[in-house]
Amino acid sequence: MPATSRRSFLALAAVGAAATACGRATASGGGTGETRKLRYQGWAGQVTLPELAEDLGYFGDVKLEWVGNTISGPQDIQSAATGQIDFGGAFNGAVVKLIAAGAPVKAVISYYGVDEAAYNGYYVLQDSPLHSAHDLLGKKVGMNTLGAHAEAVLDIYLQRNGLTAAEIGKVEPIVVPPVNTEQALRQRQIEVGVLGGVLRDKALATGGIRPLFSDFDLLGKFSAGTYVITKRFLKENPTTARAFVTGVAKAIEWTRTTPREEVVARSVEIVKKRGRNEDTATLKYWKSAGVAETGGRVTDAEFATWIDWLVAHGDIKAGQVKASDLYTNEFNGYSAAAATSPSPSRS
Repeated sequence: MPATSRRSFLALAAVGAAATACGRATASGGGTGETRKLRYQGWAGQVTLPELAEDLGYFGDVKLEWVGNTISGPQDIQSAATGQIDFGGAFNGAVVKLIAAGAPVKAVISYYGVDEAAYNGYYVLQDSPLHSAHDLLGKKVGMNTLGAHAEAVLDIYLQRNGLTAAEIGKVEPIVVPPVNTEQALRQRQIEVGVLGGVLRDKALATGGIRPLFSDFDLLGKFSAGTYVITKRFLKENPTTARAFVTGVAKAIEWTRTTPREEVVARSVEIVKKRGRNEDTATLKYWKSAGVAETGGRVTDAEFATWIDWLVAHGDIKAGQVKASDLYTNEFNGYSAAAATSPSPSRS
């Protein structure tokens, strides 16, 4: 496997061991009752599904406490595993690696995915000489983090187009913050930029770039990432966990059934209200969360592809993890609650 993937895996392994050893996994109120506050990391200029769910009133008296932003799914779930935050989300391959490394967490709900409207494209400049997988040897591919969704999809693309392991090692994935990827590509600091969601559509609207391939081209429609919570938190705070997971499930379905313009307007309101001096211009390009299953319920299939990929690359051993052991839908009450869901608040 590429050295970057190996370093990412070793980092996750260290976090898994630390999480198992220290057991820092909950923000409960000292045994006097369940916590009603969930610490989390956000994404600059974006509205996450939990933030949307809270604004819609779907969490009841459970509140979110923002502790800062991240640009990395693996970092987010590492922070959740070690108790610095109470939930974190990442690409399912990164979740597999973290749990395989010993982190006592469970995936509880899907929160992003890939479909016709929500996908990650691998873009080059319009006049770029790059047109095939073999053209990427020796080239820089900018992505939000290493060892996660973007690198895994890149690897699959290269494999399917006949590159050897040695050749794949000559393609250089590098970290570029998502908000800077378009600029880095246009300034030719990288040859390929991974763009998704509103940042992708904003860049396409500007023009001058073209797609090399996308994860939708390769893999079709699928849920790609899940939120994880520690087993200890789930045991000590089951009511809070259920409120969180079910609230996020409701928010997913709200985005499906609500006119896009209203979803965008609500997101702009949320960003303005939280007062973090963020640009809301990209929000108008939002189209879909891309979550495949109703209410974000998790299935074995969402992990199986990445387990096979990790085994093939030597990141984990065959049989080391079983897909059904990685997640639980126990706290997702969407199906039962959907018919009696309260109307969104306008707070």
